[in-house]
Amino acid sequence: MNPLVSIFNTVLYQPLFNALILLYNYLPVHDLGLSIIILTFAVWVVIYPLNLQALRAQKALSELQPRIKALQDKYKDDKTKQAQATMELYKEAKINPFSGCLPLLIQFPILLALFRVFWKGFSPEQMAFLYGFVAKPETINTVFLGIVNLANPNAIMAILAGVAQFFQTRATMAVQKTANANTEKKALDFASMMQKQMLYIFPAFTVLIVWKMPSALALYWIASSCFAIAQNYIVFRKKI
Repeated sequence: MNPLVSIFNTVLYQPLFNALILLYNYLPVHDLGLSIIILTFAVWVVIYPLNLQALRAQKALSELQPRIKALQDKYKDDKTKQAQATMELYKEAKINPFSGCLPLLIQFPILLALFRVFWKGFSPEQMAFLYGFVAKPETINTVFLGIVNLANPNAIMAILAGVAQFFQTRATMAVQKTANANTEKKALDFASMMQKQMLYIFPAFTVLIVWKMPSALALYWIASSCFAIAQNYIVFRKKI
C-alpha cells in the first residue's frame, strides 16, 4: 500500500470509521442517519477553532480592502513598492494574508476521510479497519428514520443537499457583504456579480456530486451545511 494512503487511513479514515460504528452500536435506536449527524457535529466541534480563525482572517482582510486599494492606486506604476507597502500594511495590522486558507487546507483531508467513510460503506473489507475494542455489528440498518435508505442514491436527498448548500453560501456571502461595506463601489459590483454566480453554481455542483452516490453523503452534506450556517450566525452575532 502507498505510504501516504496508509497514513491517511491510520490517522483519519480509521478513527472516523470507528467513531461512526461506535455511535451506531451505542445509540438505542441503531439509526445510521442519526449516527452520521452526531459524527458530523463532533467533527465540526473539533475543527471549530480552525473555522473561527479562517472567519476572523476573512473579516480582517475584508476590512483592509479600502486601504489596500489606496496603496494600489498610490503605487500603480511601481509593483515592487506596491507589494512592499501591502506587506507592511499586513504586518501593521498583524494579519497573515494566508491565515484564512491554512485552516481550510487542514480541513480538506478530514472532509475527504468522511466522504470515504460514507462512500466505501460497510463491506467486510471495511470492517477490517475496526479497532479491537469496537464491536462489529451483526447487521447495519441503513434506513434513516425508516424512510431513506442511505446506502442508495436518493434524488430528494441530493436536492436537499443542494438547498442546504445554497443557504450556507448565501449566509457566507451575507457576512462578506457586511465586512465589505466600505469597499469601493466598482469593486463591490464585480464581487457582487461573482457572488451571485457562486450562489447558484455551488448548490448545482453539490447536487451533481451526490446525485449518484449513497445518500449517506447527502445527509452528511446537509448536516454539515446546517452546522456551518449556525456557526456563521453565532460567530458574527458576537461581532468577532
